[in-house]
Amino acid sequence: MKAIRVGQFGEPEVMKLVEVPPLQPGPGEVLVRVHAVGVNPVETYIRAGTYARKPALPFTPGNDGAGVIELVGEGVSEFRPGDRVYLAGSSSGTYAEYALSNAAQVHRLPEPASFAQGAAIGTPYATAYRGLFQRAEARPNETVLVHGASGGVGTAAVQLARARGLRVLGTAGTERGRELVREQGAHEVFDHHAPDYLAQILKATSGRGVDVILEMLANVNLGKDLTILAPRGRVVVIGNRGRVEIDARETMSRDADIRGMVLPNTPPAELASIHAALVAGLENGSLRPVIGKELPLGEAAEAHRAVLEPGAFGKIVLVP
Repeated sequence: MKAIRVGQFGEPEVMKLVEVPPLQPGPGEVLVRVHAVGVNPVETYIRAGTYARKPALPFTPGNDGAGVIELVGEGVSEFRPGDRVYLAGSSSGTYAEYALSNAAQVHRLPEPASFAQGAAIGTPYATAYRGLFQRAEARPNETVLVHGASGGVGTAAVQLARARGLRVLGTAGTERGRELVREQGAHEVFDHHAPDYLAQILKATSGRGVDVILEMLANVNLGKDLTILAPRGRVVVIGNRGRVEIDARETMSRDADIRGMVLPNTPPAELASIHAALVAGLENGSLRPVIGKELPLGEAAEAHRAVLEPGAFGKIVLVP
């Protein structure tokens, strides 16, 4: 089978499409014929060797994907060959024609969703759900601001928040991106490059501020986020690429919280509840992953460059 392999940490070009031995599922595992692979920013940090946890070399990147079950291992009774599934984790890596996953990392992909949409679920939607409802504890009728709302996590957050009855504000850096955010259900959308966008957000809340902010780039925005929080507001830090200086008085005057998160910290029971909700959303149509770009598996390097570019638009997917 063909797979992307990383033999040394470095620039995107260290990823090579090569032939590797076929995989066999062990006890509790399933083997999936991968039809689409989700590309996430965290995979670029792992490939570069800058992430906190470094895999042993060589390795195949990727945790997200979607396809059809090929084989099931001993003790797996909830799936059978031929089932359509999406993956939210993989022991072998998903940048490949086939991937191994523990059965707990495998979830049914309802018929209305394409394989590309299934590949967009695992990390982005689980991150958005955990950020909104488990970390921020967002409630119906509260106002949420989604920074970078046109990307994979951002569009997921807009759809999830709107379906739960929140008032949704979003930001995006291009007109194309802002139109996408509106299409996903945001009540109001702002250009985060505009010098007065913070004042515009405050005006949209009649000066009260927002209850929840999902922050994708904390090193740029966190200090400013604190100035537009409502009393007892919460900022959930989902993404960060450097150090930031804040005025802690802004948290004191509002009784505000800054709450960090990374998806791997999610307890198993909470992770299971997340995916139960996501499968239900795919079934009832309230969740509609947006695919911005599809590339052949061999163009993984181009996908890694694109996923970090400004002006995010939906999800980048690789097709084996």
